[in-house]
Amino acid sequence: MKNRTNQRLEAITPTTLIVGVDVAKSLQWARFTDYRGIEIGKALSFKNNRKGFETIITRIEEICKGKFSRKSVKFNDVAIGMEPTGHYWKSLANYLINHDLTVVGVNPYHTKKAKELDDNSQTKCDKKDAITIARLVKDGRYFEPYLPKEEYGELRVLSNSRVSLSKRSSNIKNTITAILDEYFPEINTVFKNPLKGKAARQILKSCPFPNYILSMSDEEILCEIKKGVKKTVGMKKVRELVAVAKESVGVDYGLESAKMRIRCLIEELELLERQLDETESLMEQKLIETGYGELILGIKGIAVVSAASFLGEVGDPMRFNNARQIANYAGYNLVEDSSGKSKSGTCISKRGRKQLRALLYQMAFTMVGCNVEMRELYHHLTSRKKNPLKKKQALVVVSKKIITVIFSLLKKQEHYKPELVLGAVRKEIMLAA
Repeated sequence: MKNRTNQRLEAITPTTLIVGVDVAKSLQWARFTDYRGIEIGKALSFKNNRKGFETIITRIEEICKGKFSRKSVKFNDVAIGMEPTGHYWKSLANYLINHDLTVVGVNPYHTKKAKELDDNSQTKCDKKDAITIARLVKDGRYFEPYLPKEEYGELRVLSNSRVSLSKRSSNIKNTITAILDEYFPEINTVFKNPLKGKAARQILKSCPFPNYILSMSDEEILCEIKKGVKKTVGMKKVRELVAVAKESVGVDYGLESAKMRIRCLIEELELLERQLDETESLMEQKLIETGYGELILGIKGIAVVSAASFLGEVGDPMRFNNARQIANYAGYNLVEDSSGKSKSGTCISKRGRKQLRALLYQMAFTMVGCNVEMRELYHHLTSRKKNPLKKKQALVVVSKKIITVIFSLLKKQEHYKPELVLGAVRKEIMLAA
């Protein structure tokens, strides 16, 4: 993140061996060039396992000793480029880094655009992509990929796990809701949220549809409810349930199968909720281990899960020079499309971590509601006379402000001070507006 184009070009010297690797699930291709892009030796195919990884390291060592070079040029440095897409690249990158080799990333979009430069053909194959990647590295078109270690690596895995669990939980809730809409749409008039309360869940497990409810006495229904909750629900709720069951317009076919399906879905939902609680508990523990938890949680509107997820997505914030780099890492840098007299509006590039942007947007939405400083900034952006922003645009600005605040607190090791958030200049502008 700290290198710029000139520095990256300066890092490629006449004694640098450049390796382009096209990563795949099983068979991968590597091609080797010097600092001018001239290929050295033949292309190498190797498998995605330890033996294959040892093969490419052996080839690199042979080339560095001058075995495949006509002029017996010896290479002192190695730069291995690959596209950090999906997850297949991580094991190879981690293996090479552990063997003290430099691994750099190449944007897949750049590879797609540059592959036609050599043969003026849109042909795509792994062997061709490997040499394209190597020559992009030669031109300084690369970046340093980041593999988080220690507690930051733990937080990234936990953050991804939490997102996955939340999505699966939402899908199950939607499926149960769809079944209830078909078989017992009136249940929402008795239980405001059938999937949230213990009493409602117990009913869904044992007698989820009108036919089952009407086949039981009031005492039997109450007995079933008491299995899930001892208090708060009594005979009055039971009578309401029986009354709406009598007037239900739900379908009456496939009842036994639908009942079994709802029971299985609720059991799966409860399992996911336990796993989610366990994940969030571990996230809180790892957040404390970073040493940054207290400072971030001191910002009103940021809770444990949000703080832990932020560090999981960003990694160690101190690896960045400034907050703007983190914003760019998230894909918040502004872009425009202008030519001649025509000029487009600006928008964010979205060339960054999608999950980090989603997290920051959620944090901004929450903080606008409960954080005074962020709410004042939001209202100023949406109501100013000159160039007022739309609500979503203003939330993006607030998201970038959150990054700035967090980075500043962590760098200075200071606690949150509300009076310093907006700054004297911003306050003057807001008052003038």
